[in-house]
Amino acid sequence: MKQMNEQTAVTQTAAQVKTLPDAQTVTDVRHYTDRLFYFRVTRPRTLRFRSGEFVMIGLPDDNGKPIMRAYSIASPAWDEGLDFYSIKVQDGPLTSRLQHIQPGDQIILKPKPVGTLVLDALLPGKRLWLLATGTGIAPFASLMRDPDTYERYDQVIMMHTCREVAELEYGRELIESLPEDPLIGEFVGDKLKYYPATTREDFRTMGRVTDNLTSGKVFAELGLGCAKMDPAVDRAMVCGSLEFNKDIMAILDGWGLREGANSEPAEYVVEKAFVG
Repeated sequence: MKQMNEQTAVTQTAAQVKTLPDAQTVTDVRHYTDRLFYFRVTRPRTLRFRSGEFVMIGLPDDNGKPIMRAYSIASPAWDEGLDFYSIKVQDGPLTSRLQHIQPGDQIILKPKPVGTLVLDALLPGKRLWLLATGTGIAPFASLMRDPDTYERYDQVIMMHTCREVAELEYGRELIESLPEDPLIGEFVGDKLKYYPATTREDFRTMGRVTDNLTSGKVFAELGLGCAKMDPAVDRAMVCGSLEFNKDIMAILDGWGLREGANSEPAEYVVEKAFVG
């Protein structure tokens, strides 16, 4: 996965004078829609993280003062680089600048990873649900490429809902590549099930994550043989807007699952760092 290009970028970076504090160099940028883009940067040699965690990244403003925001690392813990998946907010303090980065540019990256969307925050189970809207898929892009995820669970279900079909492209592209990936394809096997949906544009599957869960639709269409999650079997991770998180938590609580944390693992976890 881009190993030759990335090695070249890292070599160039080593000879480059870093003008920003905690600077890392952009090695790849891809724009998926006018609202969504992906970028990859070099990884600090000292950075150790668990798949699903996030770091603070940023750029200086016009006065040179850093504008920092929390971003989930979308690459797995074993990767030599760091992937990120971002929304574009035209008047946003950071994303209005970040969306214009190009390979060779620098960003600020604080190498202090944290977060609740980690495997250790869940009790052992058989089936893992990854529930996301929009760029909430980023931490799951990391977890879906971690062999440990498939060693711990018999089945992994990625539910991702966006407004339009084009907004699903990043996830679709990633997930469809996993079975053939030379590093983790054998771990993934047939364990990963992908359930994309839209809410505005016509698509083969439509509806909000909440509706597709409570109606039993996702359980039926994936042939799971049940109509709701079972606390004895199912574990879940949630990443989306504040409203989405609250709605999903209410559903999971109603099914008897309990919210967990790094200090007290349980049946589900929610990332709250991105919702203010």
